[in-house]
Amino acid sequence: MPHHPEQRRGPDRRSGSRGGRRDDDRPGFAPLVLVADDDADSTLQCEAILAKLRFAVAPARGLQEATRIMGALRPDVVVARLADIDALRLAVPSDVPLIPLTDELLAPEALISEIRRVLRGRRPR
Repeated sequence: MPHHPEQRRGPDRRSGSRGGRRDDDRPGFAPLVLVADDDADSTLQCEAILAKLRFAVAPARGLQEATRIMGALRPDVVVARLADIDALRLAVPSDVPLIPLTDELLAPEALISEIRRVLRGRRPR
């Protein structure tokens, strides 16, 4: 029987969770990631990748904006340049993990893996 281009091969994977969501996530829950970076292009790229993987993203253009956003939102994790981590530690509640953008985390796959690792290690609020 010839394969039609719109016919699926293998099992239907649409019902399984992908990206930032997992089976044990609360319904309607999308992890909120605050991305603080002065480089607008880097922030947009990070935001696009995370949003495609079903993370909620709050972009901040630098430390001052990140601090202001922290007053209104309670992110599940904060991603920022290594140089900004110490300053952000003062503004971020102690139970919100900070992920510094190091050379090892510049690749999108590595950053996403680190965000997932940190979020899985946290207890639900």
